[in-house]
Amino acid sequence: MPSDDPALHHSQKASPTSQRRRLLIIGAIVILAALGWGLFTVIRQSFQTRIVITTGADQGIYRGFADRYAPILKRDGVMLDIRNSPGSVENYQRLKNPASEYQIGFIQSGTITPQETDHLQLIAAVSYEPIWVFYRGDVIVNRLAQLHGKRVGVGVPGSGLLHVSQVLLGYSGITRDNTQLIEVDAKQAYRCLEAGCLDAAFFIGRPDAPMQQMLLNSDLKLMSFAQADALVQKFPSLSKVTFPRAATSLVNDRPQNDVTLLAATALLVAKDNLHPALVHLLLDAAKTVHSREDYFTQLGAFPNLNTDEFPVSNESERYFKSGRPFLQRYLPFWLASFIERRLLILLPFMAVLIGILQALPRMMEARIRSRFVVGYRKLKSLEDEIWRTTRPPNDLLTQWRNEIEDIDAQASRISVPMRYLCDVYALKQAISVVRERIAMAEANLDE
Repeated sequence: MPSDDPALHHSQKASPTSQRRRLLIIGAIVILAALGWGLFTVIRQSFQTRIVITTGADQGIYRGFADRYAPILKRDGVMLDIRNSPGSVENYQRLKNPASEYQIGFIQSGTITPQETDHLQLIAAVSYEPIWVFYRGDVIVNRLAQLHGKRVGVGVPGSGLLHVSQVLLGYSGITRDNTQLIEVDAKQAYRCLEAGCLDAAFFIGRPDAPMQQMLLNSDLKLMSFAQADALVQKFPSLSKVTFPRAATSLVNDRPQNDVTLLAATALLVAKDNLHPALVHLLLDAAKTVHSREDYFTQLGAFPNLNTDEFPVSNESERYFKSGRPFLQRYLPFWLASFIERRLLILLPFMAVLIGILQALPRMMEARIRSRFVVGYRKLKSLEDEIWRTTRPPNDLLTQWRNEIEDIDAQASRISVPMRYLCDVYALKQAISVVRERIAMAEANLDE
């Protein structure tokens, strides 16, 4: 049989006060969750630990740079995801595509004409890229015009070498109409020179690279650019450099004379939305890899910002003026990055969060206090009426007794946390005082 116990019915049905408290708690949880999601969205970039780089051919100069950057970046918890490509032109195409995953890459100076809409920026110029022309035969070749009518390897599509070699040959009147310009990669060009199916070929790379070492130690002849000064005037992105006598072998005196070469500059370029803290890490890696002295540069000549082909990153300018940011010198990369770049953005969120956390207890306390205020207000109204009435009739006394019992019953039903029980009993004590006033008024009538 269903129970008629009122207390049981009360326990089965939550009071309006309990429902309001639950709604308040749920609302606070929703607000905190929304703030937490906002914080996560803001700081997510600060914990980026992967950079995708587009380089060049396998075992090429750019791939070699990236392979040396990778362990340096790994020390700061950043993985360098290295992707090969045909070369500089392809790297540019990949980087300027805003939808591509590529974030940084190497581009050879003088190979492209960047646009403002590309949203690319220079991190640093990192190294000279000497341009070598090796040839067969007994006749000394020191001018590109001498290659007229020959079979010449000029690089592969997508590479900076193909663009530069064609421009340089064009200055000397050599085109596809009067000379066989054959698009081949470095390995095939070397084999063809050795086999005699090419008369000359353009190569690009550092003298210590495996391909350059094979070429320099072969029986092929290395062209010295007699017209280097004039060519640099026409093609300002190139520089004149000297490969000194005996640089390949002191024992064999190879080469037997200083060789004048032309050199492009390897540019480390990034999308302009690359996280600034990653720019600092890349510059540290570039400084470690490229600052040493070699045949073409003095100690510390690279990396530098001595180029105007791309807009220079603001972070690079700051780095070359004052070095790594202060916090990054003493804190882990991710923490320094977060503090430097995100703290100001997070301050409004933190202010709101602190305000809510401070307001919640006060709101809860105000809700609880309001339950006591209602009882005290009724009690005070009843007590005032008792004091104003000197000789109350019996029906008014009955009304007062009923009112005080109602107030007492309501006080007994107040549900509060344990720390507010003293307030419940304080209200009950006040009720007892007013109940005594009613008893005194009734006793005065009996006298």
